[in-house]
Amino acid sequence: MMDNYRANHTLPFRVELKRQIRRRRTLVAYVLMIALPLIVVAAVKFGPSSGGGSDSSSNFGSGSANLIGLATNGAFNFTLVMLLFGSGFLLTTVFALFSGDSVASEASWSTLRYLLAAPVPRRRLLLIKLSVSLTLSFAALAVLVSASYLIGLLAFGNNGLQNPLGGVYDSAEAWKRILIVTAYIGFTLLFTAGLAFLMSVSTDVPLGAVGTAVIIVIISQILDAIEALGGIRDWLPSHYARSWTDALEGNIDWTLMSRGASYSLVFFAVFVAWAILKFDRKDILS
Repeated sequence: MMDNYRANHTLPFRVELKRQIRRRRTLVAYVLMIALPLIVVAAVKFGPSSGGGSDSSSNFGSGSANLIGLATNGAFNFTLVMLLFGSGFLLTTVFALFSGDSVASEASWSTLRYLLAAPVPRRRLLLIKLSVSLTLSFAALAVLVSASYLIGLLAFGNNGLQNPLGGVYDSAEAWKRILIVTAYIGFTLLFTAGLAFLMSVSTDVPLGAVGTAVIIVIISQILDAIEALGGIRDWLPSHYARSWTDALEGNIDWTLMSRGASYSLVFFAVFVAWAILKFDRKDILS
């Protein structure tokens, strides 16, 4: 029977993907991606400011020259604002959830050693787990963008993307800018995914792995807000989290986005390599 054994045929990607999709936490994460734009639309349509107060320029969706104020000017602007809202905490938590839960959940269920005894090579197990978690994470980001656009289209129409800095982009250019923003946010969230994955191979408590990653990201954001740290902030991954606004300029400035994406990729690679080395030497008891 060992003659038929192929290490690269164990734990197929599609099998693990189907298994993770069926889990309740996956459904909850995707429901939240759809719920966010629905809640915001409800707040805009039926909130206290929906009737137009005396100072409409300060109201959400009033058309003032900022991302929040432009939300109701069309589906593209609404999608952009949802990315602004989601990238702060919601998407961070979702990326940490899928990566932090990937290996730790198997340990908590006492199924990890049985997977390795299948026998699934340790590095293949990590590769499949990481690939599935990233697939689900980026799919959640895509769901947020798609749901936001469709909900915004129904609620606010299909106007072009109004640049807060001035000017309006047509549909083709608007989609280009939205996709660049989405891709950049995804790249910056690789820091969170890699960190959560490292935590996942370090504990058998999934919530501990997820929570630790989220807390470290929050601490990084707090440190970035302390101007007294000066140039030290430039080395924090969270320092470039909002650099996607450069994609809204007439001529896209790639400088900060390139730096932010590079930092996240480097951190991601270091965390994954660390996780692999740690898991190679780990005594699997559960």
